[in-house]
Amino acid sequence: MQISTPDPRPTPPLGRLALYARLVRLDKPIGTVLLLWPTLGALWMANGGAPAWQLILIFSVGTLLMRSAGVAVNDYLDRDFDRHVKRTAERPITSGRVSGKEAIGIAVLLALISFCLILPLNLLVKQLSVVALGIAVTYPLFKRFFPVPQAYLGVAYGFGIPMGFAAIQDTVPPVAWLLLLSNMFWSVAYDTAYAMVDRDDDLKIGIKTSAITFGRYDVAMIMLCYAVHFGIQLFCGWYFGLGWPFLAGMAVAIGCSVYHYFLIRGRERAPCFYAFRHNNYLGAAVFAGIALDYALR
Repeated sequence: MQISTPDPRPTPPLGRLALYARLVRLDKPIGTVLLLWPTLGALWMANGGAPAWQLILIFSVGTLLMRSAGVAVNDYLDRDFDRHVKRTAERPITSGRVSGKEAIGIAVLLALISFCLILPLNLLVKQLSVVALGIAVTYPLFKRFFPVPQAYLGVAYGFGIPMGFAAIQDTVPPVAWLLLLSNMFWSVAYDTAYAMVDRDDDLKIGIKTSAITFGRYDVAMIMLCYAVHFGIQLFCGWYFGLGWPFLAGMAVAIGCSVYHYFLIRGRERAPCFYAFRHNNYLGAAVFAGIALDYALR
């Protein structure tokens, strides 16, 4: 096995900051926004409209910090796998430019700052944040044995939903868990398209992904997961009494998923990766419909 060694050349301080920024994916914000849209939607639903700006700020910054901490831990745990995947071989840890200790230190620091953000909130939010942290840091391990780790990722990516309800209502009603389930299906859909990009490499190194598990039914399963996601979202919209603006947003989101089908049906790397990134617009459409519905009341 090829072992990466640290670059012996000293890195200027600003250069190290740039490496840390790459480590936590500040140059690739797609992961953060995919977490943020359902979290914001939950805040609006829980509050019956736009919540206080302080709460929006706490959850927005917290989402960025926890996603950043999560990917740092992910890269540390996957460092021996990433060197065998073309797309990840030059990540800072795998290439030896950032040490494992540095990565863990950054992850711990970001998690602590994120926890400080929720100190003004109630005890239930703090308790849920501990659960969220545990799920986020154990996700990389699920890729070793769980056939659809994207489902576990969906729980990690959607835990801002119950936390948002807890922050506003001091409880997590059943509909919040239903929204989390919806987010899990959405995550399986978009992250399976992402996993299709690396399927050949993942087969060689023994990583479990939904793209491998679904096999030749991968495209059909992605579309089925989209359908379940939309079905749950429509039910929750009905539950909260949302009207035509919400339905308009859902129509745009469904249109995005149809576009994704035409991108991924050929199973080519570049279109599959583009379909994954395009889910930003799908999530934005759902949230826009929710926010507009409440704003017009």
